[in-house]
Amino acid sequence: MTRSLIDYADDVWRGAADDNIAQSSGAGTGVLDVTEGVGFQPGFGNVVTFRAGGELILFDSGNPLGAQALHEAVRAWSPAPVSTVVFSHGHIDHVFGVGPFDAEDTPRPTVIAQELIGERFDRYILTNGYNAVINQRQFQAPGMTWPTEYRRPDVTYRDAMTLTRGGLTMELFHVQGETDDATVAWLPEQRILCPGDMFIWVTPNCGNPQKVQRYPREWAIAMRRMAALGAEIMLPSHGAPIFGAERIRQALTETAEWLESLVEQTLAGMNAGARLDELVHEVSAPAHLADRPYLRARYDEPEFIVRNLWRRYAGWYDGNPAHLKPAPDAQFAAAVAELAGGATALADVARRYAGSGELRLAAHFAELAVQADADDATAHAARAEVYDARARAEESLMARGIFTWAASESRRVTEGAAPQAGPSARLLAPTQD
Repeated sequence: MTRSLIDYADDVWRGAADDNIAQSSGAGTGVLDVTEGVGFQPGFGNVVTFRAGGELILFDSGNPLGAQALHEAVRAWSPAPVSTVVFSHGHIDHVFGVGPFDAEDTPRPTVIAQELIGERFDRYILTNGYNAVINQRQFQAPGMTWPTEYRRPDVTYRDAMTLTRGGLTMELFHVQGETDDATVAWLPEQRILCPGDMFIWVTPNCGNPQKVQRYPREWAIAMRRMAALGAEIMLPSHGAPIFGAERIRQALTETAEWLESLVEQTLAGMNAGARLDELVHEVSAPAHLADRPYLRARYDEPEFIVRNLWRRYAGWYDGNPAHLKPAPDAQFAAAVAELAGGATALADVARRYAGSGELRLAAHFAELAVQADADDATAHAARAEVYDARARAEESLMARGIFTWAASESRRVTEGAAPQAGPSARLLAPTQD
């Protein structure tokens, strides 16, 4: 095990360095030695490498733009053929590095994944344009597109599978959390845990406002299951490794506790008849865990998780009867504008609230202003100012992405530019769905 990787991991644990799904890794480049026969290639979508007799096993395979670099790094680490690749789940930053190994003059690697991954790939094809649009917005990249071809697994499993290759034993088991097709790998002889995206060095990504259903309660159950294994090394698919059984147990159990608190509060409110709006503004994460470097809301955030829990258990009706069959947004905005004295008057209200720090209220009035008059440059200027301020005030990447995109939309109107361009031919790499 390299001393530098241990030191780096310790810095991340203590909060002296950032390395998570929303922050580029500083662990190093290439495949770094973890322990005998085990390597770790950091990147946006880490890859774990294992020597197994005269062959290699990869856990995850990184993102599309990093496929060639992964191939070169693995080949620098070992010339042995890659016999097996395990996908932790079907997000594109984990499944796009197999191509260069498929192209080698050796038998193609056997790709293993949980059986639901095929349905995920099918859905990506059905919603290709939508996935392009939401990732353009989240990552501020108007030219990004979504892939239409995927490396399908050769072998799938449902609940659990034991993989034995070249003297190496890897126990795979299915969990739900960020996705419904997640695989965790446990190597009992080396006491190594590969959690995939179940641990990403920030609060769990299970609220994501633009993406499909997440599983907060099931995620907590999976964290406690992993904690009970007694791993001594944990190699996540985003962020730095964790060394030491006590640290791993703490990180997993405290993440479970954090999620359980949100789940319990939300379900209690739902069962008591609360509206979604009440829960979004009343449910809060445990204060005593706020200083943990792996529980910072830098990607997703608690109020988004509350909304996802509501969607999971209660459907889409939020408890407000006016929202059951609402008037079109533009019609409602026009009525409010008529009462207020026009779109410009609403824009003035938005600026006034923004100036006093009431950014949530300011956003409501800014939206009403532009919906009441989509061509009003003054309204769009106010909207751009409000969402610029909102983006600066946010810590989570998801909120910043949406607010920054909204500001850009209005700024283009004030500058007389064309609307944001649709998808182009450039492929999206650093993203989740």
